Amino acid sequence: MKKLQIDVLTIFPEMINGYTSQSILGRAQKAGLLNISAHDLREYTEDKHGRVDDKPFGGGPGMILQIEPIYKALKSLNVLRYANTSPDAKEVHSERGSTRIILTSAKGKIFTQKDAVRLSEYDHLVFICGRYEGVDERVAKNFVDEEFAIGKYVLTGGELPALVMSDSIARLRPGVLGKEESLDEESWSKGNNREYPQYSRPEDFMGLKVPEVLLSGDHKKIAQWRDKKSK
Repeated sequence: MKKLQIDVLTIFPEMINGYTSQSILGRAQKAGLLNISAHDLREYTEDKHGRVDDKPFGGGPGMILQIEPIYKALKSLNVLRYANTSPDAKEVHSERGSTRIILTSAKGKIFTQKDAVRLSEYDHLVFICGRYEGVDERVAKNFVDEEFAIGKYVLTGGELPALVMSDSIARLRPGVLGKEESLDEESWSKGNNREYPQYSRPEDFMGLKVPEVLLSGDHKKIAQWRDKKSK
């Protein structure tokens, strides 16, 4: 399997770099298992002030991320094949191969573990981080494969959703977690099952005790207890 490449289009690249350079994702990048790059959308605008947003047509509050900087950023990543956009999104997407372009959006479908598993099969993921009141709808209609939200609430920007999804997807790639068996019984890996409660030493901490079944050595009973607690 190829190294996973994740590109994040944002106006706050430092927010992405700060998280992805640490812990498991940081180690996986050093090991050559994946690479996460943040791209500043302000570098793809002709505006002398680096402006990438403007007022929405038809009026209304807030500002909208413009289509042009996003288009130029996607072109620079070589994930769009045409100098002129096509009204048929399928035609634009047809030559991407193992690339998936994702827009973080409050109106997108809710991201689940099933989506993480599916997207982990791709070798290249591109996240477009929404900001302000949203992104020009022509981006979603013409350049994007999927729109995702991470919950039924509104955030100030799409950087946190992009990080959440990147983390969830990257940890499923071979070698990223180190111990592949860690994935077998975790939350949501089997439908709607949650992960069972876990305990460690000491057995008794100020009267707070570990369940006796976990100390019994009876693996069948332990498995039954864990199965019950995960539902």
